[in-house]
Amino acid sequence: MSHRILKTSDWFHQDGFPVAVERRNPQEPFPMHAHEFSELVIITGGSGLHVTGGRAYPLAAGDVFVISGGRPHTYAEMHRLCLVNLLFQPEKLPWHWADLPALAGYHAMFTLEPAWRRRHEFKSRLHLRPEELHHVLGLVDTLEAELHQRAPGFRFIASAAFMQIVGFLSRCYSRSWNPDARALLRIAETITHLETHYTEPVDLDALAGMARMSKRSFLRAFRAATGSTPIAYLLQLRLNHAAHLLRHSSRNITEVAFATGFNDSNYFTRQFRRRFGASPRQWRMATPALSLPA
Repeated sequence: MSHRILKTSDWFHQDGFPVAVERRNPQEPFPMHAHEFSELVIITGGSGLHVTGGRAYPLAAGDVFVISGGRPHTYAEMHRLCLVNLLFQPEKLPWHWADLPALAGYHAMFTLEPAWRRRHEFKSRLHLRPEELHHVLGLVDTLEAELHQRAPGFRFIASAAFMQIVGFLSRCYSRSWNPDARALLRIAETITHLETHYTEPVDLDALAGMARMSKRSFLRAFRAATGSTPIAYLLQLRLNHAAHLLRHSSRNITEVAFATGFNDSNYFTRQFRRRFGASPRQWRMATPALSLPA
């Protein structure tokens, strides 16, 4: 079935800032559609059905979920359904600021729940308590005010406000006692472990134990959630961190390789070229940035 694709150019400010706020009080009927961007949806009142992937899931105030770019969806049977859409372009946001990847709730909510929505029938979505909903809507107000005024410095403050929302919701998800959410969190904890111990060798048995699954079931679940094996995921983490060091430090190629978990600089160079289409040296020369001391 064909559906409309919402274009980034139609929904974001012409200055290119990768976050926008759209309030729906209430949500009006809108045909099945997908986006070139992602949405973080916060249900603020009323009820309705979220229709996606051939299924319809009930919604209530306090429900929070992510719609990834390219995922067709719509709403049905709406009864004063009110919501806030936080539109964002993931590839343009600093997701690896500080220790955000150390939050299992972040991986569960933004990566795993969208991928497993059909399997869990939306039961692993985040549901906020009234006081949590009130708090996050206050953060949304701050973000929206910055985006409306666009005063000097708004990019920094609005980015921080959006990431504060992401961090708060991730913490809420980490505290969830929903059994389906807890199951996702166990997988998310293995991703968090890889993110925070990416320089160390991967131990598949230990990861499976962390997820409380057999090794075979864990590998199948990890691939279903991330589209990758843990070993391939770890390799991409190392290469991404290496690319960051090449751009933002003065370390030589061998030092970067060892600092990111590679024991062989030649192997590192081959894998880097395969991932980025250029050698580490070519990458550094072609992408100059702040050459901060290591």
